[in-house]
Amino acid sequence: MTTLCTAFAGHRMIAAGPLAEVAAAAKAAHDAGQAALVFNDEDARPLDLDLRGDVEAVLARLPATPEPEKRGPGRPRLGVTAREVTLLPRHWDWLASQPGGASVALRKLVEAAMREAEGPDRMRLSREAAYRFMTAVAGDLPGYEEAVRTLFAGDWTAFDAHIEAWPADVRDYARRLAEPARRNGQGR
Repeated sequence: MTTLCTAFAGHRMIAAGPLAEVAAAAKAAHDAGQAALVFNDEDARPLDLDLRGDVEAVLARLPATPEPEKRGPGRPRLGVTAREVTLLPRHWDWLASQPGGASVALRKLVEAAMREAEGPDRMRLSREAAYRFMTAVAGDLPGYEEAVRTLFAGDWTAFDAHIEAWPADVRDYARRLAEPARRNGQGR
């Protein structure tokens, strides 16, 4: 799986796409005397790239794609992982009385909770990503504080109004990061 990223030099987006391409653009900006910030598009966390040396050296130092973790005993084909769970005796009694036993009942409960929290989790993660990016790149722009407040309030009309005067690349990337929260149907 390829990590998708976006790089900014000041308030200008200089590259977007796979990490290797964005790192090469960040290296070129660095060589031209510009500071470049590279963000992971998934969560807007900044990536700390070592830009010393030539482009090949920079690319060689990029973090490798993580290999799938090796599974221990259990049901490896299903990805089952054994861990300890501490419950009160009445909880164990109830779980034991469920069809399929405690493991099946716990899996069903966790799946239901995950489905229920999917929208709010997506909204929270989207807002956090937009906030993280805005703090790093737009903290000195007019309307920043108001934009952050309206981002977390879910007031999308006001959010758009506060970031409208921002440089286009910054405004568009902030909107893109906030879009899952906006689509979730929450807020005004």
